[in-house]
Amino acid sequence: MQMFFRYNWMVREEWYRWCEELSEEELLQIRTGGVGSILHTLFHIVDVEWSWIRVIQGKPDFQENFNDYNSLIKIRELDAKLHVEVESFVNNWDATRENRLFYDTLPDGKIVTDTWGEIMRHIIAHEIHHVGQLSIWAREIGRKPISANVIGRGLSTYSNY
Repeated sequence: MQMFFRYNWMVREEWYRWCEELSEEELLQIRTGGVGSILHTLFHIVDVEWSWIRVIQGKPDFQENFNDYNSLIKIRELDAKLHVEVESFVNNWDATRENRLFYDTLPDGKIVTDTWGEIMRHIIAHEIHHVGQLSIWAREIGRKPISANVIGRGLSTYSNY
């Protein structure tokens, strides 16, 4: 579990550096799919990761507003601030948390039950999904996207890289 969070954080940082070469106009341009723009997508990734981690622990989830973080610098600052809590939770993950139950009430009143493990994997998959959108947008503007390769990143304890 921790390895894939580290993978996502590593790839996210590479996307931030990739974005440094684009104009603010290009970063904010509304694009097809996703939540709209490159910056809004990065904001959404950070916000959703933090929100889910808080919600499963029963902590309040403060809804951040993209308009307050509509620059690369502001998103990176928000990420750094929220990352402390997220990383602590992820690094302290153990098997006892895997099957803890989380109950949620949908807008239609239906109650759904998921395990913490399912939600953690959803957080991982959510970011990977949006990174795929960033990759498509990168190609649309004629830029090489960040590699999604897990191999060669030195994430495994046994890695030779």
